[in-house]
Amino acid sequence: MSPLVGVGGVIVQEGRVLLVRRGTEPLRGRWSIPGGLIEVGEMLGEAVAREVREETGLEVEPVALVELLDRIHREDGRVRYHYVIADYLCRVTGGTLKAASDADEVRWVDREEWTTQDDGDLAAEGALALEPITVRVIEAAWKRARAMDVSKQGERE
Repeated sequence: MSPLVGVGGVIVQEGRVLLVRRGTEPLRGRWSIPGGLIEVGEMLGEAVAREVREETGLEVEPVALVELLDRIHREDGRVRYHYVIADYLCRVTGGTLKAASDADEVRWVDREEWTTQDDGDLAAEGALALEPITVRVIEAAWKRARAMDVSKQGERE
């Protein structure tokens, strides 16, 4: 079994980040950033735009690569899934927000929601229960988006 290549889109708008509740494995029922596997012949930027559109209904433009990482899911001591994922900071360019494809729900979240984690109880009402690696990627993208907004303001003045 070879690792699979995937993409993720961190969409930051008005200081909030868009998350999806996964409707399929891996991580079914968990909150994460929208994303999925690239298709043969598809460029990374095209893949992230397609995956975000399929899961959220939004059209996005990838702005910057946030992180390239391995996601290895083990079950009973063996590797169940191995993904190499390119996570991008994305800007919304159109579309209408609506959960679709393999996302059961979509939701904008404020920073305190992704930086304050519960004790792992997935049943806790409103609990995001994000994986630490997801929090790290979201936080890096959020900081980068803020820095880009500040630099754009400087260009306008």
